[in-house]
Amino acid sequence: MLITTSTSLEGYHITQQLGLVRGITVRSRSVIGNIAGGFMTIFGGRSAIYTELCEKAREEAFQLLIQHAHQMGANAIINMRYDANEVMSGLTEVLAYGTAVVVEKSNK
Repeated sequence: MLITTSTSLEGYHITQQLGLVRGITVRSRSVIGNIAGGFMTIFGGRSAIYTELCEKAREEAFQLLIQHAHQMGANAIINMRYDANEVMSGLTEVLAYGTAVVVEKSNK
């Protein structure tokens, strides 16, 4: 699966646009994670606990995006983006989305 944040793929020709694809996950922090993360914010600096949580949520949304594109018959996703929103305190939604397309290698 080819994936880009661009609206085109260099060296490839888009033969078909299949539409919007998305992957969504909602993640919460554990009580222990919140306590540890709270201590880290007191001292400042990089919060490894929250960074890991965010990375896991993005990766899960990304994999769901790829699954959705495969189900539609795509071999590429263009204009891929992430979005995140706090649903409620401690509960975050991460959305990965883009346009599912079918591409062929250009003859150039």
